[in-house]
Amino acid sequence: MLYYSKGGPEVDLGREDVREALKSVLPAFEEKEKVLILPPDITRAHSGAGMITELLWQQFGTRVKEILPALGTHVPMEIHEIAKMFGSVPLSLFRDHNWRTDVVEMGRVPGSFINEITDGKLSFDYPVQVNKLLASGGHDLILSVGQVVPHEVTGMANYNKNVFVGCGGSEAINKSHFIGAVHGIENILGTTENPVRMVLNKASETVAGILPLVYILTVIGPDKSGSLKIRGLFIGDDIECFHKASDLSRIVNFTTLDKRLNRIVVNLDPEEFKSTWLGNKSIYRTRMAIADGGELIVLAPGVKTFGEDPQIDKLIRKYGYRTTAEILRFVDENEDLRGNLSAAAHLIHGSPEDRFKVIYAAGYLTKEEIESVGYSYGDLYQITKRYDPAILKTGFNTLPDGEEIFYIANPATGLWKAKK
Repeated sequence: MLYYSKGGPEVDLGREDVREALKSVLPAFEEKEKVLILPPDITRAHSGAGMITELLWQQFGTRVKEILPALGTHVPMEIHEIAKMFGSVPLSLFRDHNWRTDVVEMGRVPGSFINEITDGKLSFDYPVQVNKLLASGGHDLILSVGQVVPHEVTGMANYNKNVFVGCGGSEAINKSHFIGAVHGIENILGTTENPVRMVLNKASETVAGILPLVYILTVIGPDKSGSLKIRGLFIGDDIECFHKASDLSRIVNFTTLDKRLNRIVVNLDPEEFKSTWLGNKSIYRTRMAIADGGELIVLAPGVKTFGEDPQIDKLIRKYGYRTTAEILRFVDENEDLRGNLSAAAHLIHGSPEDRFKVIYAAGYLTKEEIESVGYSYGDLYQITKRYDPAILKTGFNTLPDGEEIFYIANPATGLWKAKK
């Protein structure tokens, strides 16, 4: 059922607009006494989900029993991050999700289904895993909040991804990421019909009638000055709200270029991007816009590690961002990578495939570390002097010496691709 739907490329929903929208659907849930909210973490701070979570807490009051950020494999939020993102919401309501230990299994998607949707490339079954709070917390309403935007694993972010990946376990996360990698990142980005989403939709069927899920989805887009606005808000308990949000996201979050570009510069906010696991959105979201032999320059002042998880960090350092063929061979030959398929998928997604060059100017990683994983090293100070985020504007820029570059202030906000 679709409870609320409003959106358009020129729509600008402010805090009071969102408050009124939530109030308009509240009567449908006035009997609910034990509410769980699933927002994203600080890495999706621009989603509007922090504000929405605060408004939900204000409206439901003490009926909100827990708030579980959908961390996926990310590190738990720090106290100052919670305060910054969620405002006045009490810290005592927040719980941490541990993707390795905090999950229960509610069923399995059979291997025959996986085999069918991957054209015989994979045949493992898929676990429907969720955090134990969802499965046994006794909540009569679970509100999943987040932004729909192009995504490298599921095509479009959010909806049931927030539940089965963001609040899922290691096996589910590993397998979903690997299904996406095998299908091909450039085949999956920006789509709503793809093997990963089909698996997640099948998982939704498994828990239908068991988990009282309602989705609150935003679409965020820039105005002419580059400021991010809420362009759409969609609330529902089935896939219709996701499809409506995805349709709008394709309008406001996709940038189609006339041709592939020789040089793209991407800036990573140091508060949002502290690892290449997150920072490689700079690669995912631009790879279909980079010319053969072109360069992607990543300004990453906050990046200090490769993986968010120590075990995955170790695997990235060991195997590096090699070609798809090499990573698949490593998976076949090595137990450690075979047991961490999300890491293998990440290495494939972040690989330039020997087609273009990635110059990583990281604040806390050495030249040796950067080059050991297959990227080229950039001196952050020197490169920032030439490509200054304080001066550059989103889109095409011509430097004083005549060099033309394409600049992206935040890769998490969209998808850039050439017409061909």
